[in-house]
Amino acid sequence: MSYETLLVEKKDNIAIVTINRPKVLNALNATVIEELGKAFTELKNDPEVGAVILTGAGEKAFVAGADISGLVELNPLEGKEFAEKGQAVFNLIENLGKPVIAAINGFALGGGCELAMACTIRIASEKAKLGQPEVNLGIIPGYGGTQRLPRLVGKGRAMELILTGRMVDASEAYQMGLVNKVVAPEKLLDEAIEMAKVILSKGPLAVKFAMEAVNRGLEVNLEEGLKIEADLFGICCATEDKVEGTKAFLEKRKPNFKGK
Repeated sequence: MSYETLLVEKKDNIAIVTINRPKVLNALNATVIEELGKAFTELKNDPEVGAVILTGAGEKAFVAGADISGLVELNPLEGKEFAEKGQAVFNLIENLGKPVIAAINGFALGGGCELAMACTIRIASEKAKLGQPEVNLGIIPGYGGTQRLPRLVGKGRAMELILTGRMVDASEAYQMGLVNKVVAPEKLLDEAIEMAKVILSKGPLAVKFAMEAVNRGLEVNLEEGLKIEADLFGICCATEDKVEGTKAFLEKRKPNFKGK
């Protein structure tokens, strides 16, 4: 499928999705949101894709935010619908069942920061800057920023970033847990691909269920989270991959996982 605002490339079993609006710093608009939904639905159902890397075109921005011109005339009902559409797409990315690695190559502000937080893992260029500056526009984050940011960095830091609109550089983002790793700009994509390959060398069903356990467990108390973990552990024990993985360990050889 071809897209107006996205580039989708497949290398082996890794898909690279690039938001391709560099002239406007890859700003999100209705078309980008719609096409992200279509692209990730297709990748979710593609058996040849085991992991996805999400990045922005050019050197300046991952996604510099929403297209402000599209926000000016929103009334309350339209604003709610606007937020819900973006949230649905970002939820799809977060719960894809396959790891999604954000390669943050520059500004990741507003919706861009929210998009990165919906990904499974975030790798940032040394030149990256992240933040939720929506209060400067008289609005709040609407694509999950008020929910995912405190889950990643804690309530206090999240409150500070959201209420001041302050940007943080890659180093500070790493220190607070907003990104997992910081690398030189020229190594960003290679690092994301290498991490994807490491994850893909593991049991694919185990990776899927581990992500599900973490995502679902964060929404409930510890007791319920432990039940979710036990259920998914039990499901893993019914798979051929569990048999292969444990045998390979005992036989001191590399496992040959089949995702069954």
